[in-house]
Amino acid sequence: MTPAGSVRRIAAALAVLMTSAMIAHGEDVNDYPTSARAEYVFGCLKANGETRQAIEQCSCSIDVVASLLPYDRYITAETVLSMAQVRGNLGGQFRTSEQAASALNDLRRAKAEAEVRCF
Repeated sequence: MTPAGSVRRIAAALAVLMTSAMIAHGEDVNDYPTSARAEYVFGCLKANGETRQAIEQCSCSIDVVASLLPYDRYITAETVLSMAQVRGNLGGQFRTSEQAASALNDLRRAKAEAEVRCF
């Protein structure tokens, strides 16, 4: 095999690897269903005014959160936020659990990063 043929084979292999990595990364970032993204943006708009600028900022915000926090972790944190409002023992378990606190901290960090990048 000639040196030029070897270079072409290496270049082709690298192209395939890079494409695979980009596709895998894209799947990780885009694992949030559209309905979850829409719900986040809707709530964000209500909190930040319903302007065109707020739409841009809120859309950016969910993209940042999705890039930093896997969807299953996001759902866990949102569930903790919701259940922690329940009175009594059931709500208390969500307010005092170490796992719940960890999930909330992850969500808060992702939202803080989104705030810095988008607002």
